[in-house]
Amino acid sequence: MKLEVVRTIAKSHGIHTGKRSKIDLIKFIQSDEGNFDCFATACAGVCDQGACLWRDDCFEAASQGE
Repeated sequence: MKLEVVRTIAKSHGIHTGKRSKIDLIKFIQSDEGNFDCFATACAGVCDQGACLWRDDCFEAASQGE
């Protein structure tokens, strides 16, 4: 998901985007929604959050060590 889309979602949650990274913004969104703020922490492509909006991006970011 592109950063601009993430920023739009963050703003809809009342989160000030400023110069925050994509990873930080997604973690803030996850936390605001009452979910685990676990973005980019999936180890070896393993995650039990099957319905997560960020799942594909999460695996990619985790594999790149971001």
